[in-house]
Amino acid sequence: EKEVRVDSIFQQSECADVCAVTKGHGFQGVVQRWGVACLPRKTHRGLRKVACIGAWHPERVSFTVARAGQHGYHHRTLLNKKIYRIGKSATVDPSNASTEFDITQKCITPMGGFIGYGLVRNDYVMLKGSVTGPKRRVITLRRSMAPQTSRKLKEQINLKFIDTSSKMGHGRFQTKKEKFNWYGTLKKARLHAEEEQKKKRLAKAAERKKAGG
Repeated sequence: EKEVRVDSIFQQSECADVCAVTKGHGFQGVVQRWGVACLPRKTHRGLRKVACIGAWHPERVSFTVARAGQHGYHHRTLLNKKIYRIGKSATVDPSNASTEFDITQKCITPMGGFIGYGLVRNDYVMLKGSVTGPKRRVITLRRSMAPQTSRKLKEQINLKFIDTSSKMGHGRFQTKKEKFNWYGTLKKARLHAEEEQKKKRLAKAAERKKAGG
């Protein structure tokens, strides 16, 4: 196998196509699947239905009529997703979320990690907008098929700030150092330090006892 680095294929400010499989929702009815309106409350034999699925003739149901069936888990391709940034791994560049205007040394992983994903340990690509599928789903990035001619797609991107606050609430701090400067030593950090000191004292006492005995 040959390792292909993402920065050898794509460049910042380019556009890429994203191929992936959408989130699966199983077998769903017409209200959930197509967004049709519910029937009145007293409707006979259910109200989350399509009232009329077609005329007597032609003697078949048209493909344009909303029907129940598989919802999600479909292969989709999103065109012309703008590449905002291509960053190195945190082991290579510990400040891979810093910018020219925000010189704070911080990693692209937000405080507490990405929800449902965790830590970003490898090279990363930052795209504009959403990407198909749930967390951790494999996606395929490809070079844009059509030539980019519009001013919007040819715009040069220069990020000024990347938010790395916690995504599990009202994130206030960009880095752990900033949080420590605000709160001071937390109780759990103090207890952890005390536990480490206790272990060291016990280890030294055991060594002295062993040497004396």
